[in-house]
Amino acid sequence: MDITEVLLATQSNDGQKRNVAEGNIKQFEEQSFPQFLHELSAELSDESKPPVSRRLAGILLKNSLDANDSTRKEKCVQRWISVDPAIKSHVKGSLLMTLGSPVSDAHRSSSQVIAKVASIEIPRREWPELIVNLLGNMTKPDAPPSLKQATLDAIGYVCEEISPKDLEQDQVNAVLTAVVQGMNHVENSSEVRLAAVKALYNALDFAETNFENESERNYIMKVICETAICKEAHVRKAAFECFVSIASTYYDLLEPYMQTLFELTANAARTDEEPVALQAIEFWSTICDEEVALQEDAEESGDVSSTCHFHFIEKAIPLLVPMLLETLLKQEEDQDEDDEIWNLSMAGGTCLGLVATAVKDAIVPLVMPFIEANITKPDWRSREAATFAFGSILEGPSVVNLAPLVHNGFDFLLNATNDQNNHVRETTAWALSRTFEFLHSPEKCVSVVTDANLPRVVEILLASIKDSPNVAEKVCGALFFLAQGYNNAGSMSSVLSPYFGQLVSALLATADRSDSNNSRLCASAYETLNEIVRCSSIAETLNMIVLLLQEILKRLNQTFEFQITSSEDKEKQSDIQALLCGVVQVILQKFNNCDDKSVIVQFADQIMVLFLRVFSCDSSNVHEEAMLAIGALAYATGTDFLKYMPEFHKYLEMGLQNFGAYQVCSVSVGVVVDICRALDDKVLPYCDGIMGALLKDLSSPELHRSVKPPIFSCIGDIALTIGEHFEKYVPYTMPMLQGAAELCSRMDRQDDDCSEYQNELRQSIFEAYSGILQGVKISKSELMVPYGASIFHFAELVLRDKSSRDEDLTKAGVALIGDLIDALGPSVKLMLQYSDFHSELLGWCSQSDDKQLRETASWVQGVISRVMAS
Repeated sequence: MDITEVLLATQSNDGQKRNVAEGNIKQFEEQSFPQFLHELSAELSDESKPPVSRRLAGILLKNSLDANDSTRKEKCVQRWISVDPAIKSHVKGSLLMTLGSPVSDAHRSSSQVIAKVASIEIPRREWPELIVNLLGNMTKPDAPPSLKQATLDAIGYVCEEISPKDLEQDQVNAVLTAVVQGMNHVENSSEVRLAAVKALYNALDFAETNFENESERNYIMKVICETAICKEAHVRKAAFECFVSIASTYYDLLEPYMQTLFELTANAARTDEEPVALQAIEFWSTICDEEVALQEDAEESGDVSSTCHFHFIEKAIPLLVPMLLETLLKQEEDQDEDDEIWNLSMAGGTCLGLVATAVKDAIVPLVMPFIEANITKPDWRSREAATFAFGSILEGPSVVNLAPLVHNGFDFLLNATNDQNNHVRETTAWALSRTFEFLHSPEKCVSVVTDANLPRVVEILLASIKDSPNVAEKVCGALFFLAQGYNNAGSMSSVLSPYFGQLVSALLATADRSDSNNSRLCASAYETLNEIVRCSSIAETLNMIVLLLQEILKRLNQTFEFQITSSEDKEKQSDIQALLCGVVQVILQKFNNCDDKSVIVQFADQIMVLFLRVFSCDSSNVHEEAMLAIGALAYATGTDFLKYMPEFHKYLEMGLQNFGAYQVCSVSVGVVVDICRALDDKVLPYCDGIMGALLKDLSSPELHRSVKPPIFSCIGDIALTIGEHFEKYVPYTMPMLQGAAELCSRMDRQDDDCSEYQNELRQSIFEAYSGILQGVKISKSELMVPYGASIFHFAELVLRDKSSRDEDLTKAGVALIGDLIDALGPSVKLMLQYSDFHSELLGWCSQSDDKQLRETASWVQGVISRVMAS
């Protein structure tokens, strides 16, 4: 077939012609992949072909080498690897040649495809000549700007795709040399400079050795600083993006440059075009993030004299804070109409809040004069900026320092909810929500809300929730944190009881508002409703909560009657169903705290019918919320839940195998645990399906790794529930557990995320083993004798590693040793005689400050004594 004609036909206005062409392309790829690559690369590199077909050829090549889904991506990789080397060489040659094309679509596509090939080959130590070829383009005499730009694009994309460990240091040096050369002010093409700065951004992770060398670091920083003041705004913006990345990656090397960086960022924030100014502010937000993280690490470790904490923010605040306060006055007239807006005012306020978190009390005297000077000015921008500044600094400074200021300004804030300007009212409602979040803690005897002013506070919030949608959303936030403060106080939860009916009515009316396209308003209303229910005193509000449940179930039923004529309609239906299921879950949890379960029994059938209808809808978001609610229903109804299992178990197993929406799978695993606890051994008829699904999950490379620890813990719960009947699953479960135990020992502990996951996995394996041992010990303990030594060895290996195990892991490990000895009895005597580890461990546990750990260790010691004496 003529590949050009087929590619152009995929863009035809004739639907039938388009479908045929797309089918031909797909068939070509599946039946003759090497030829497919050859033809497309030839099309991309042929200057006589139309730009459209060349661009499409590039897209198809790129998509054939990569995928978002990890399983499909691996297939793409293996498919490329298996292609004949001669064809691969031809394709790569065509791609490199296309970088010199004067057609921008062609050379841009080529640079992207080169990066996809590099992402496969460079980690395998293949295509070593790529970097040499790319750098050769940069040093060619009279190389046209388009070739330099495409080459730098390719370098940047390659650095984005691969890991720093994939390049040798001499290659990194050469890349940086080429990139910095492209950034040089003698380079006449702004597009080449832009491509060079973007390539440097992607190469910064590779430059660790270069940044440790002072002269190289100085040169790189000098070139970026020069680029940050060039005449092209889009190039300046990219230079500041590099500074942001450097602030995060090389914070500890920044001290010599901070004076220059402050001057550059301050000038940009005050006078440059907004996209550049935003990146200048982002630089300081990133410095704040780094220093807050250092402070938190120091507090956790107890070492507050960290040598790598340079206190840049603390030193800069006399000049930094006034600069940020200036940005607060640069609001846009219509910013309240766009939920996604991000402008100088928003960025400055966000950064100011981060500064407050970093320097704590030191921020207050620098901001208060600005607030006092602007809060009553006739210009709305001044009032809004003052209110924004006030709300921004509430997280960080001590309550002792803030309380007098907030108490003095609280009445003013309440009155400002009636300001004539919408912007001011919205920011006031947001500032009130921040006030309740950080200075409304009745359990700590700290609160701006008192018995005396609570009626006025509620009255004002109920009036303001009827304001414009953007204001109403912030009022929902204020009510949320007001209720949360009382909920956290426990015994004070009844304080809002007199207002419960009014608050519920107002929030339901807000959720129903038709004057807003803002879906967040509806979500905020229902989430706040949930917090009001959680905070309520069940004894005082039971009847109203029953009425609320009836209303929510009625609304959920009505969602099935929505007219669905578009994907937007479908999405809206799913979102509302998910929110309503969430409210049902919270109400069920509230009833669980009540001794009288008759209310739940009264509504259980109706709830379950609606949830089963929800599961017939194709939306993972709804399924997740419905599953959570069903878990609450199972917990509440106990053995009565059995009557729903014949219909529900199908959806449960579907949820357990929902690899694509792993959150649904994770929640479904939690529901299995709830059902086991509710039904006890009556769950047995459904265990084959459940265990089959769980074991498939564990063996699937598609499932997100975060779900696997809960699955192991869940298997332990199942074993504990069905006891000796777990026998038939032992031959399938134990190899999975042993494989996971081996995986733990191979994990990279240098990576914090990996270390945390390793601990989760270890603990879940401990819990699975404990559940199985306890389940079979009465009549089938011999099943576990062949595995005793490996279980003991795994526990010893983990518990000897004091540096990485946390408290919960230690408790689970000690409990497992006790369960192992308790279940296997005399058969482990020899193992205990040849190991002194358990004695050391129990001795250490007996000295622990944790009472539960001491009690567990004492029980284990008793079990050992009994077994050794037998």
